[in-house]
Amino acid sequence: MGLFKKKIKQEHKVMLQAERAAGALLPEYHRATPECPHPERWHMYDSMTAEAEVLEFLYTLVTTTKPELIVETGSFLGVSTLWIAKALKDNGFGKIISCEFDPVVFAKAKEKIDASGYSEWIELRNESSLEMHIEGTIDLFFSDSDLPIRESEVKRFLPQIRPTGLILMHDASSHLKTVRDAAFKMESEGLLSCIFLPTPRGLVVAQKKEGRA
Repeated sequence: MGLFKKKIKQEHKVMLQAERAAGALLPEYHRATPECPHPERWHMYDSMTAEAEVLEFLYTLVTTTKPELIVETGSFLGVSTLWIAKALKDNGFGKIISCEFDPVVFAKAKEKIDASGYSEWIELRNESSLEMHIEGTIDLFFSDSDLPIRESEVKRFLPQIRPTGLILMHDASSHLKTVRDAAFKMESEGLLSCIFLPTPRGLVVAQKKEGRA
């Protein structure tokens, strides 16, 4: 019977691991890279949520730049969404629209957000980033969905992103080449101006080149 056991999706496996960890902060176990040779100096809640230090960076970025509209792709369990929402609450204004395509993961994220006390700052959607419609000008765009579609989703929302707005792309380490290569490509095409932060999984901080004063 074991031969016919249904394979568990990676997202669902990590979700179960996160539930067992019950919010415990663990050493980051992403492999060492030339730009980040000591990943164990960072921390994580699970292997799909952004590193704990990156979550703190997101919070500080929001309280520093005071965005009105934030769009996040790939909510997963809603941890980064909640860090951002906490910053919006501390600012006293703003909204984050976050999407999660997997309905099982979405349901778990919604449950967490509904119980958090920050739900009024969050619009959580169960849809693909390549299909969702956003109204208004985006001040901060956080790309953290499936790796192969990161370039497509950034390009899709680029016209709506404020010239002085920020574009963040997670999982941009030299090991996770897909996002890194996409960022380099968009930079070479004259679309983005990028900084690559040497975190364990890699984080791009960018602005679009068009329209900047």
